[in-house]
Amino acid sequence: AACAGRGRGGRHNVSGDGGPPGHAYGQRQFQEEDEEPAGAGVRPSSSPYLHQKDLSRCLISLEGKSYGAYKDLIGCWEVNEFTLYLDKVQSDPFAPPSRFRLRLPQAHAQFPPHLYSSYIRNVALCDFLTRKFFETISRGGIVGPEDGAHHGGWHDSKPDTIRIDKPGQYVFPRSSMVVNSEYVEARCTIGLPARGRRIEGRRAATLLCSKLPELVRSVMHYSSLDAGALKRHVECVEDQESLRSQLRGRNLSAFVANGACLPRRSGVEDTPMTRQQEPNLVLFQSPPDLECEFTLPNSGTSEMYIMGMGIPRGITLIVGGGFHGKSTMLEALQMGVWNKIPGDGREFVITEPNAVKIRAEDGRVVTSVDISPFISNLPFGKSTDAFSSADASGSTSQAANIMEALEFGATALLIDEDTCATNFMIRDCRMQALVAKEKEPITPFLFRVKRLFTELDISTIMVIGGSGDFFEVADLVLQFDKYQAYSVTNQAKAIAQEFENSSAGKDHELSLPLMLSPSEGKARLITGVLHVVTTQIVYGLMARSSTLRQMIEAQYKMIVQASSANDTKYPRLDWLSTWDHPVGDLALPRELEIGFAISRLRGLRIRDTV
Repeated sequence: AACAGRGRGGRHNVSGDGGPPGHAYGQRQFQEEDEEPAGAGVRPSSSPYLHQKDLSRCLISLEGKSYGAYKDLIGCWEVNEFTLYLDKVQSDPFAPPSRFRLRLPQAHAQFPPHLYSSYIRNVALCDFLTRKFFETISRGGIVGPEDGAHHGGWHDSKPDTIRIDKPGQYVFPRSSMVVNSEYVEARCTIGLPARGRRIEGRRAATLLCSKLPELVRSVMHYSSLDAGALKRHVECVEDQESLRSQLRGRNLSAFVANGACLPRRSGVEDTPMTRQQEPNLVLFQSPPDLECEFTLPNSGTSEMYIMGMGIPRGITLIVGGGFHGKSTMLEALQMGVWNKIPGDGREFVITEPNAVKIRAEDGRVVTSVDISPFISNLPFGKSTDAFSSADASGSTSQAANIMEALEFGATALLIDEDTCATNFMIRDCRMQALVAKEKEPITPFLFRVKRLFTELDISTIMVIGGSGDFFEVADLVLQFDKYQAYSVTNQAKAIAQEFENSSAGKDHELSLPLMLSPSEGKARLITGVLHVVTTQIVYGLMARSSTLRQMIEAQYKMIVQASSANDTKYPRLDWLSTWDHPVGDLALPRELEIGFAISRLRGLRIRDTV
């Protein structure tokens, strides 16, 4: 029997470090303590090539056997110059594909240390390699359908499928690729070949012993890559991160570079609009009085800085006629918390890292949130200092969204009136005259926005097209006309004085809820989760219809148990994995999004603690 002694009963650690690999540069992330990875039998003492032949013989010997026999392969195999980890085998050909890791020592990969010498460079390098891996398997015709669907009849031969997390326009920490001073590791899934429920061992041998080594050579060797493209990718991401880190020191909430391409190709495609698609495409140009420059670490010797519009901290209004680019600008700013790939068009549309998009969210669950700064005096004396609702209205959901954002550490609020509750945002003089203050539970955002900045240092950037009441409290007013930005603050202030609002300019007290007083040692404590609603979060999987618009791609697989992750055996991204081995389809969201996802769990129990 070619596979004798190689199954789950035989364990042998071929890595030498007692467990799976690390994530960060030069650090082992996964420490398995005394447990060794599931082995593939006795490792040959001399030639790795013989071990590859052993794997090939083992696979061929499985020809025609029941699909479950693939599980005898779980473990570590030496294949040419890399180690193949088979961490999990699918239960049958129609189940989610098997999980593999391909680990290549740096002695063969030979990536220059400066490409992963810092955290952000490491993230950028891993992102580049993930994209290269995906492009290579796509060109090679061995990438499977993204939806996991199998084609053909029940007894037909199933296609070879290799998949890796497919990146979009954004660059952030992923678990799909690991680079450190010891090795490069790709984490992918493979649909092992079968006809019906019977193993096709010869095809499997070709896939694992021929195609995979070719893939490793073309993707994971530095000498096989376009060194110039890799350098540009890493440096572009590093420059974006550097600019973002400079915003606070310049008293800015955001920066939009001259020449930025803000519009996207379509509502479902995040690539930039092109002149072929829209001949009248307008690239961004800063108003002269808002233009500023930043020095970047990798700008080169000929141009050591980048120029564009700086949006100061405070209250900024984006106004203008319909279809003139207001919401397009805000959408670019809301995604400015993430770095982008070169050529995206918004590489240097940069927003402070804890900016949060706020909107009304009718029907969301709210659990023990103090919304009293915005909503109080409810009928029958119902308290709002620990408000809960299984079906929040537009105004209460928007109030809860703001208060949760402040609790979780937001430093700027991004608001588009198109997605807001009108009665939460404003109340004009005529309505105030008809409905007495003591009869209206809602204190409009208009009356709170100034103190959010002066007392809590929370900036606000708002798209406003239907109400000039905010002119009185605005620090900056930008008008978009035919997609071009103009600074019209002075004109807006003059109009505000001419048509004075009797309430907008008044000083309205803003009381702080308990959860926003950390100096007093008060906070909210999650005490339990009863169940999860499948339409929003299923054991941590965020539905793509989510209203959390700043969470993207594989971040939807953020796992809610991160809130209780205290097992340091799997730090960083792999805290979020429910598997007992590293997986490659996770992307790290901000702490803000983790908090927002948890707060939307139905059955959540929260209590105040001191």
